[in-house]
Amino acid sequence: MSDPYQVLLYYLYTPIEHPDEVAKRQTNLCNEHDLKGRIIIAGEGINGTVSGTKDSTEVYIKETLGLLGTSEMEFKVESNNGHAFKKLSVKVRSEIVSLHLTKEQDINPEKITGERLSPEQFLEEMGNDDVLLFDGRNKYESDLGRFKGAICPPVDNFRDFPEWIKENFSDSKNKRILTYCTGGIRCEKLSGFLMKEGFSSVAQLDGGIINYGNDALTKGKNFDGQCYVFDQRIGVEVNSTNPKVIAVCCHCEISTQRYKNCAYKPCNLQIFICEKCESENGRFCDENCQSSACSAK
Repeated sequence: MSDPYQVLLYYLYTPIEHPDEVAKRQTNLCNEHDLKGRIIIAGEGINGTVSGTKDSTEVYIKETLGLLGTSEMEFKVESNNGHAFKKLSVKVRSEIVSLHLTKEQDINPEKITGERLSPEQFLEEMGNDDVLLFDGRNKYESDLGRFKGAICPPVDNFRDFPEWIKENFSDSKNKRILTYCTGGIRCEKLSGFLMKEGFSSVAQLDGGIINYGNDALTKGKNFDGQCYVFDQRIGVEVNSTNPKVIAVCCHCEISTQRYKNCAYKPCNLQIFICEKCESENGRFCDENCQSSACSAK
């Protein structure tokens, strides 16, 4: 019997003096222990998700904490039946999540960020009539799953949030805002941005949706659909209390959580499509893509 596999999700905002050297050592560590995934390193910190056997991921946690000289980074751990990634990617970038703000406007979560709420606190506050739930993820993520009643901006990239907030959300500055994202990293900057913009009461779900779903008390309550993840699983279950599928097939509109890419490569749009429709008509988002693909053969 093969060793059980695990998927790690983690981040830490912490000054990294030599990102290129850290990236090199991370690459060597992962290759040595057959770990695959995506790791981003910048002067402001590290953001990653990797998969491997239980023994390998435990070595990775120990070695990475030692490399960064900290014991504060939280690793969210999920079991899996094999690798969740096809390959390893380690990149050095200017930010570990990109808002693309100017140096003067940039958010340093070590200096400004929203109040952190535990899953239990977040669930309790969701029941208040005067709060607004704010989804800090892209539209294709919230289409698969989101908290009941959440505001889900129709943006395709995290860097689009500042402009959308200024143009569409400024009249809510006196409301209590509860932000959430997949693992917590985007809310670190998003909540800080909201505070800089003059929002009076801003909080974030500590550890994100993944932490909320794994919490023994909340058990994912009031999260509809699945949580989008950036690996081969695409979506993971969150709610074991009152689950609900919110996505529908783009053709027949039956409930489905099968999230696939349109088979016409120039399109490649992510679509919800049931097995029956894919079997009968192919994995296309519409008739135009289907006919274009047939013409290209």
